[in-house]
Amino acid sequence: MRRKIGTLIATLLLLSAVLEGCRAPARRPAAEEPTISLYINQTGEVKRMKIEEYLPGVVAAEMEPTWPLNALAAQAILARTFTMKKIQEGGVKAHSTDASTSVEEFQAYDPTRVNDNVRRAVEMTRGQVIKYKGDYVNAWFYASGGPRTAASAVEGLNFNREPAPYIQSVPDPGMAITTPENKSWTATFTNAEIAAAVRKLTGQDPGPFTSVNIEAKGPSGRATKFKVGRLTVDAPALRLALGNDRLRSTLITGITADGGRVTFKGQGYGHGVGMSQWGARALAEQGKSPQEIIKYFFKDVELVKAW
Repeated sequence: MRRKIGTLIATLLLLSAVLEGCRAPARRPAAEEPTISLYINQTGEVKRMKIEEYLPGVVAAEMEPTWPLNALAAQAILARTFTMKKIQEGGVKAHSTDASTSVEEFQAYDPTRVNDNVRRAVEMTRGQVIKYKGDYVNAWFYASGGPRTAASAVEGLNFNREPAPYIQSVPDPGMAITTPENKSWTATFTNAEIAAAVRKLTGQDPGPFTSVNIEAKGPSGRATKFKVGRLTVDAPALRLALGNDRLRSTLITGITADGGRVTFKGQGYGHGVGMSQWGARALAEQGKSPQEIIKYFFKDVELVKAW
């Protein structure tokens, strides 16, 4: 009798263990949506708001609000990822806040441009962020990549603070539909303007020069180094010093000099690293989802629902 009872107990224990193993994993409680502190640069006021309340103002400022929904949704995912990564890195230390409305300090923000299209784009991607091996990516974007996007953050931005293996060079589908000035542009600077920009960057005078030469290029064809007189300078840095609205990209197709002036010819608008906004629009018009758009420009990444 005891043997039968022992056998029965053993059987019940085994069955219990099997059933326990067949249960679905316990669902982890969803993370709460973060509340962020936002410094309003125009007034000096600090506002607290949920991140999903903040994001429409960013998306509307960074991308044309009338563009296709899925392009705006891809922009929303980038904006959310950018915000979370920057907060993780310490936010805006100058104001002791998580974010600010200054594009120089954080990212663009203009709630007056928000429309129903933008609101829907944020709502449909609620909580979605981009990660690479568990970490937030640098959610870079720009207007137009020209024929191809940059092959690395170093090539397009001279960024080497941390690895960014998720950046890849791909054809920019937006090249077919972007504005004429993004397809081909010309920018002319005086030698004095260029010399001043070089001095600002290096603290040194380049000396006399009659032209500017491309010293090195990256895999996508972007200039990474310029030779100005006796000095070599980083191309992305010189672009910013000269004005990134004038020297629209480092994808230079020609340089000529005449009468104390240097003329650059090029393609694209922006640094070329990450997502092309015109490319996102083109892909959205082809019926691609926001997630497909993100994964076209960023390789080996995971889209995670954070809340």
